[in-house]
Amino acid sequence: MGLSEKEILDIFCNSGALQEGHFLLTSGLHSDRYIEKFKVLQSPQYTDLLCGEIARRFEKAGIEVVVGPATGGILLAYAVGRILQTRAIFTERESNRMMLRRGFGLRAGERVLVVEDVITTGGSVNEVIEVVLDQEAKLSGVGLLVDRSGGKVNFSAPTEALLKLDLETFLPENCPLCRKQIPLRKPGSKKIPVEQG
Repeated sequence: MGLSEKEILDIFCNSGALQEGHFLLTSGLHSDRYIEKFKVLQSPQYTDLLCGEIARRFEKAGIEVVVGPATGGILLAYAVGRILQTRAIFTERESNRMMLRRGFGLRAGERVLVVEDVITTGGSVNEVIEVVLDQEAKLSGVGLLVDRSGGKVNFSAPTEALLKLDLETFLPENCPLCRKQIPLRKPGSKKIPVEQG
């Protein structure tokens, strides 16, 4: 039997991963809440629990390789691949394009599970999927820690998100947090707070 949604949410809350404030997301949108996935992923016991749940949901899909985007996707791919006893590889951005490097490759028809930590627009996952399809491998599923898209993203493959959070996002020009002059933070950046203009 797998983890309940409450147990998963408790992991994010207990680790301090669910944060409140004024955040600049990778998508360019602003939000009043943020999931700092590395607060969870720094704990091997939490990572094993969450990746075990992703693996459980895809254990009958015949996955042959797990692929995640750098950076958070590296840890997830490794942990899920270890549990499913498959290869685990990752994509990296080079010249503003996601690609496989370091001698990684996929065989035509190889069944692939793409994993990612947190999605808002699904942009990084779609880039990884493009790499998978360019290699003529078969996209067999997408496993996510958190889907914060509000159900707006469709990857055209079986998708499992351990946690679905409908966190509000704002275009920078319509952001009420900016109007209140709440300092904008870009998580994961050394430039905190971010200059507003």
